[in-house]
Amino acid sequence: MRQVRTALALLGATLCTLAGVALPTSPAAAGSAGSDAGPTTPAPKKLFTIRDERIQESSGLAKSVKHPGTYWTVNDSGDTGRVFALDATGKVKAVLRFGAKVTDVEALGVDRDGTIYIADIGDNKANREQIEIYTIPEPETLEDESNVKYHRFDFKYPDGAHDAETLLIEPGTSQLYIVTKALKGTGAIYAAPPAPSREGTNDLTKLAAAPSGVITDGTFLPDGQRVVLRTYADVTTVAWGETPNAIARGAAPLGQGETVAVGPTDGTVLVGSEGPNSGVYQVQVPAKAAASTPPSASATPKPATTTDSNNADSGKSHNLRWIIIGAALFALIITVITFPPGRRERQDRQAENARLTGQSPPTPHRRQHS
Repeated sequence: MRQVRTALALLGATLCTLAGVALPTSPAAAGSAGSDAGPTTPAPKKLFTIRDERIQESSGLAKSVKHPGTYWTVNDSGDTGRVFALDATGKVKAVLRFGAKVTDVEALGVDRDGTIYIADIGDNKANREQIEIYTIPEPETLEDESNVKYHRFDFKYPDGAHDAETLLIEPGTSQLYIVTKALKGTGAIYAAPPAPSREGTNDLTKLAAAPSGVITDGTFLPDGQRVVLRTYADVTTVAWGETPNAIARGAAPLGQGETVAVGPTDGTVLVGSEGPNSGVYQVQVPAKAAASTPPSASATPKPATTTDSNNADSGKSHNLRWIIIGAALFALIITVITFPPGRRERQDRQAENARLTGQSPPTPHRRQHS
């Protein structure tokens, strides 16, 4: 009997728990729970691996304008002035060599007209008096060229030297921006003059603080309204404007994240890392979670009709009433089953003791009614 009562008690606890789960929740709580769930982000998709031995430290990646399915990349510091064309499998299709003596090339970009920008902007010791950006044209055919004509543009920061690895090219105007890299604190976004000169040094203008993180590359998306910035660990979507504002972050494949470029399909970017045999992945552009549409400022929330209110309240009351009735019935069953058997067990034990000792069994006391 004790085992039966234990089982009934466990059953009762389970039913009470289920009753608690079944209780109606407030609309506010339900809305809050639903708002946390966002759309599922597709997993990163590996597109190719850069296996060419000439590319040991891919530090820039840019989508070709003239050659669909082609991406341009460059090596980090220590290489000569050259750019590699990669096909959709990561194979090198062409090498463009230009005669500049580069210092620390860290970024790459292509504007709407098919001009390739090679950003010699790395400065680990923050001691360069100026930085350089070189431009060469995309070729009409993908084949090796050894003496490509180039242009050089010199730039200087308004507040001293900075290390940088990010060049941004605004799609509509070809306006250039540089985002500095900060190991402590945050970097900053600097704008080049709208029409930089090849004579003398162009002054950069500081626009705003960069989002948090060690920023290693970036690209404008085709709409010109958003920028994706790369760090060692993630990618950040930035709403562009007078004050660029980070609106979403997303994880990126592990590795020393160094590159990001516009992806082959809308809403995607390619990300890569340094080192031999580095993989290049397609990832979804991080998007701001869609918020529920609030009532308009001029509109007053419409009150529920009497019928709707009564129906809703009736439904909730009906469910709650049956839960309460069920719990009460269960409590009654426990009372009926548990206590009387317990009293009978005591009487049986008293009778057994009386038999063993030779005494008369006790007579149950009954309350006398007057």
